[in-house]
Order: sequence, then structure tokens, then C-alpha cells
Amino acid sequence: MKIIVIPVTPYEQNCSLIICEETKIAAIIDPGGDPSHILNIVEKQGVKVDKIILTHGHLDHVGGTQAIVSQLKVPVIGPEKEDLFWLEQLEAQSQLFGFPKTASFSPDRWLKEGEVLQVGNIKLKVLHIPGHTPGHIALYDQHSQQVIVGDILFNGGIGRFDFPRGNHSQLVSGIKQKLLTLPPETTVYPGHGPTTTIGKEKASNPFLR
Repeated sequence: MKIIVIPVTPYEQNCSLIICEETKIAAIIDPGGDPSHILNIVEKQGVKVDKIILTHGHLDHVGGTQAIVSQLKVPVIGPEKEDLFWLEQLEAQSQLFGFPKTASFSPDRWLKEGEVLQVGNIKLKVLHIPGHTPGHIALYDQHSQQVIVGDILFNGGIGRFDFPRGNHSQLVSGIKQKLLTLPPETTVYPGHGPTTTIGKEKASNPFLR
């Protein structure tokens, strides 16, 4: 699985373009903003995007979704259904944080723990890890040993848990049970900041001791 990280929005949110190099089928994960920039990179890669996947419902991760859907006519999948209330508040979120007005929407379907999403020949296992938001999911590709985690886990940090329906103990428990049990060489793609590995975070992340 090839991953191209595309930082977007003033929050430097890591949108990810994941590509099956065998089939040239791709998916866009967390298109938080700057849709024309994302679409330019898709065009340069010469790939066919067949879906948008959302890790959670925060504005900086979903704000460009509808503009891209209008161009590509692809389904929006995820997050887990407990994040509906975040997606319903997108217009209020955009006004609060000074983003372009963003209408509320619902995905074409929600994701569930343990299901497998296919992108070309890539198989992404869905890990439901609440705590930052109640419906937050991560996506794990066992074959390439890569995991996209949104705002669950960062290089040397963890996601905030002081938002509505955030939960510190739930977040830490989910990270320890579902992420730190992955092979230590697994590359972690967070929603902000640089990549890391499971082994590094297990050994040195001060929030997980």
C-alpha cells in the first residue's frame, strides 16, 4: 500500500491518499479541506479514487469531503455511527473555527469494528477506538504493516479527550489493546504531525506508560 500524506487546512491535518499499486485504485482518507489541492495530487498520480473514508467527524478531517464527492461521484464511508452528532454540527463547527461554511452530511455507510474495506487489492481492517471521539476508527493494512490512526495516536502523544463525549481511559485502553498489540515495525500515520512506529510509541510515548 502506497500512502501519500497531504497536509491540509490551517491545522495541518494529514489527509492520506492510499494507492493500490497493482490496480491503480485509490481512496482518500480524511479530506479535511483544500479539495482542489487534493484532487490535483490524485490527477498527478494517475489513479482512480473509488471511495472517501473518514476516521472521525471533526471538521479538519471532513471539511473537503462534499466538494470532492461533487467532482468524483464516489461514496463516503465511515466513521463509526457514534460520530453522527459531530457530522450534524459541521456548520456550527465551521463558524466557530473560522473555516469556510461547511454543511452537515451523513456518510453513505458507517463502519464497524473488525470489518474489512477493500481498495483495489488492499485490505484495510477497521479498528474502532473511541476516546478522542466516540466513533473514531483506525485502518490497518496487515500486508504492508501500516496503520492510519487519525487523531487517536501521535508521534509522542495521544489525541485530545476534552471534546464532547471524549474519554481519556477509553482512548488509552483502546490504544493499548488494539494498536500497541500490532507488530512493532508497523508504521503509524497520524492525523497531524510526522509518522512513527508502534514500537517507538510503545517504548517511549509518555502518555501510555
